[in-house]
Amino acid sequence: MNEPWNFETCASVLTSEIELLKKISLAQNNVRQAVMKREWADFDEKTAEASRLSEEFAVLEGERARLFSALTDGEHTACDTEEKPFHASIMALPIEESRELSRLYRELKMETLKMRALNETFMAYLNEARNLCAAYLEAACPARGGKLYTRKGSRVSQDLRSIVFNNSF
Repeated sequence: MNEPWNFETCASVLTSEIELLKKISLAQNNVRQAVMKREWADFDEKTAEASRLSEEFAVLEGERARLFSALTDGEHTACDTEEKPFHASIMALPIEESRELSRLYRELKMETLKMRALNETFMAYLNEARNLCAAYLEAACPARGGKLYTRKGSRVSQDLRSIVFNNSF
């Protein structure tokens, strides 16, 4: 059963989500910088930190959804399958509470959109690096026919996650 609506708790959860998104963004920036500078020493720790923060965010997001469902309880019938939009949910609140929650929600959305844009740019960078590596290998070793092999001669996938190029001239 959902607990009764509580403005302070909802504002606290939204504020916590915003702060956590900023931490996630910083952790992901550390991962991006490590990849671009090819600093692999602490790479696993950096990605683990970003994953840990993302899991914390998922817990907070579930809490936020649970809290805001208390606003819509009784307003939906059993056949309603779509959730009510955030701004429609807070329309019945006092104006001060509605404005504060709207401001926090807007800030949360802006942080999310910034992070999405940075991640899309980073993925484009990684895809371009992968394509460049594949093109280089094809140009350097055309006889290989687009295939990759281990040093013992067995074929491996072409995902280019970890590759060492060892060719004697």
